[in-house]
Amino acid sequence: MNKKITVFISFLLMTTSIIAQKPQKLTSNQIYEKVQKLNFLGSALYIAAHPDDENTRLIAYLANHEKARTAYLSLTRGDGGQNLIGPEIRELLGVIRTQELLAARGVDGGEQRFSRANDFGYSKHPDETLKIWDKEKVLEDVVWAIRTFKPDVIINRFNHRTPGTTHGHHTSSAMLSVEAFDLAGDKTKYPEQLKHTQTWQPNRLFFNTSWWFYGSRENFAKADKSKMMSMDVGVYYPLKGLSNNELASIASSQHLCQGFGRLTTRGTQTEWVEFLKGDFPKDKNDIFSGINTTWNRIKGGGEIGDILYEVEKNFDFVHPEKHLPSLLNAYKKIQGLKDEHWKKIKTKQLKEIIEACTGLYLEVSANSSSTTPNGSVTLNFEALNRSTTSMELTSIEILPEGKNIAKELDLAPNKKQNFKEEIVLGTMDYSAPYWLKTPWTLGMYQVNDKTKIGNPESARPIKVKYTVTIEGEVISFVKPVVYRYSQRDKGEIYEPFEVLPEVTTKLTDKVLIFAEKASRKVAVEVRAGKNGITGKVGLNVPNGWSVSPKEIPFSIEQKGDIQKVNFVVTPTSEESEGYIKTVATVKGKTYEKELIEINYDHIPKQSVLLPSQAKVVRLDIKKEGSQIGYIQGSGDAVPESLRQIGYKVTEINIGDIGEQNLSQFDAVVIGIRAYNTKKELQFKQKYLLDYVKNGGNVIVQYNTNRRVDVKAPYELKLSRDRVTDEEAKVSLLAKEHLVLQYPNKITDKDFNGWVQERGLYFPNSWSKEYTPILSMNDKGESPKQGSLLIAKYGKGNYVYTGLSFFRELPAGVPGAYKLFTNLLSLKDNNE
Repeated sequence: MNKKITVFISFLLMTTSIIAQKPQKLTSNQIYEKVQKLNFLGSALYIAAHPDDENTRLIAYLANHEKARTAYLSLTRGDGGQNLIGPEIRELLGVIRTQELLAARGVDGGEQRFSRANDFGYSKHPDETLKIWDKEKVLEDVVWAIRTFKPDVIINRFNHRTPGTTHGHHTSSAMLSVEAFDLAGDKTKYPEQLKHTQTWQPNRLFFNTSWWFYGSRENFAKADKSKMMSMDVGVYYPLKGLSNNELASIASSQHLCQGFGRLTTRGTQTEWVEFLKGDFPKDKNDIFSGINTTWNRIKGGGEIGDILYEVEKNFDFVHPEKHLPSLLNAYKKIQGLKDEHWKKIKTKQLKEIIEACTGLYLEVSANSSSTTPNGSVTLNFEALNRSTTSMELTSIEILPEGKNIAKELDLAPNKKQNFKEEIVLGTMDYSAPYWLKTPWTLGMYQVNDKTKIGNPESARPIKVKYTVTIEGEVISFVKPVVYRYSQRDKGEIYEPFEVLPEVTTKLTDKVLIFAEKASRKVAVEVRAGKNGITGKVGLNVPNGWSVSPKEIPFSIEQKGDIQKVNFVVTPTSEESEGYIKTVATVKGKTYEKELIEINYDHIPKQSVLLPSQAKVVRLDIKKEGSQIGYIQGSGDAVPESLRQIGYKVTEINIGDIGEQNLSQFDAVVIGIRAYNTKKELQFKQKYLLDYVKNGGNVIVQYNTNRRVDVKAPYELKLSRDRVTDEEAKVSLLAKEHLVLQYPNKITDKDFNGWVQERGLYFPNSWSKEYTPILSMNDKGESPKQGSLLIAKYGKGNYVYTGLSFFRELPAGVPGAYKLFTNLLSLKDNNE
């Protein structure tokens, strides 16, 4: 096998290990790179708004070429975007994108930080953004990030001087960074933070500019560059067998739910940064110029540097364990440093190097994927010294329980030590993303423990501290408990070990539309978090609604098993909305959470606990027809929503579309971004248009306007027009059009209660055959009339809509259901 390919695969396997929580198994090349980073005492913080905003080329360059400790501060977790790989949206999408960011950082060598800001969707101006976010709290979080990470250099992804020209979140991230740059060093600002950290003044602040911000390459070529620096980020790393750009491309490709999978690139590429604040670098070729990034930076660091620079200079790639005496000597001296910031960072880095040089393998795995508070779990321990170094395992401590297990095991060379211990946990919090444990608002998550703010994820609930004596030096290594198993078709699999409730419940449907006065069955799933669980489960319903029976007993023998029960819910006679909530009771204790498991191959399995509830809507709605064909695009929950109101929805495989098989449907709906993500759809367009021509009804939902042709029957040009204010006034342009009259009368009130936005990527020009139905606009903008266009084509109707039905229907918005039903009910124009 080609040597470069071997190194490349090794690197990817190492990255996968980080993501999947396997213990690191570093090659000599990787150990050496860690030694290089150990000897660089400089930090850089990159700041933007969302997952995928970060410039992975620059982050990778700073982390791997400069060897700087580099982090990306994403103000949000991307909760307001779309999901190209599954049905999760909003807070669940934020969980996925958090893990994809961690995966990206696992590739490019950076670290990850966040604020409490909630991505509420596209915003056109920072004024709106900062009002919804609560500017003061997010600014506080940026100051906290600077004070705790202590960067020498801050780089903004976006321009703070151009509000209103791009996404409001983008500009806001830069504006907050510029303001926080000055506040972080002021002890009178956010003084409560100083109980946990210290003030910090970064040396310099930059804006990561490019020709794009100047409108063209020609404009940028003419721009004054006296305050700019450039870096060739196309450098090649022989130790990796990869160029920096290849590394960056692999990192970006971790953002799979955003469709960021991409080809790797190589060769020279220039990145520019514009100086904004602080002291300008003495050397324009070195972003850290004038900043002491050596061990002499900290008191007592000089003698440590003398030891470790020598290790780096004479590193033995064949026998890295030869450096152990020097590494242990440096470790001992680092423990005497008074600079707690660098002491903590360099201790962690050095312990990783010592562990790797000795081939020390430490792991602790549970016999199941989860347990409950006060539950018991069997832990399987493994300790192995794969070097000739004298080593002894002296003790094990279970964290946070504090339970000590005395061990005096001689870790003889390559002699594996395996043993088991059953531990009983005390009362402890459930495993779940910490920012989702407390109710949140449209713009902000609430985090009660201030020290957790900014952390990418919750700490693992159970860890094990191995205390090992290596050549007389006592060093502790902390490892999270994992769940390890194998599958024949996948091999060895590592999952996070979780602490979960004894009982969780789930309402099968998240939105229940009662289109009639009749009662209906509501299914609830009860899931056992441990063996032998018995209790009762009931439903709380809104005022005016009723449920029978009040409670249903359950008894589940095996952990992980599910018992399904059915209640009968009767709605009010008039239209109304509300929530039904499940409450399970076991031995007097109530459980009101649903366990949602997110499991994709490219990120660790995630366990999320959210309130077990569903929205219920009593809706007087009429509909025409019953058979709906649905062609999925990037994935949405519209088919399930349509089934809620009695439609029979058949999901159509694009490859099966032919001359005859569409005629069975009363309407065919094309899912969001289908023409963006399903290239083969263009080859089936003839059959779709023939279906319309013969009296059918096709409804095309939004597509982005980049490099796409929806092949409409008449000229239609997509744009980036959107209305982000979900409360924006909607005017009915074609008041007499059938779609606003039949079978449901559409009025202004049907646009109340919409969520996140009105719609996106509206067409901005179209031929005369289309009838624009609605007009709407955000504050200060001209009216947009392209949100819903309908054209007669032959005997049928072709509909193109950018209205965000994919958000409104799963959210149970009554007016959206009525309007969408009218679209499905459009009649043959020749009747």
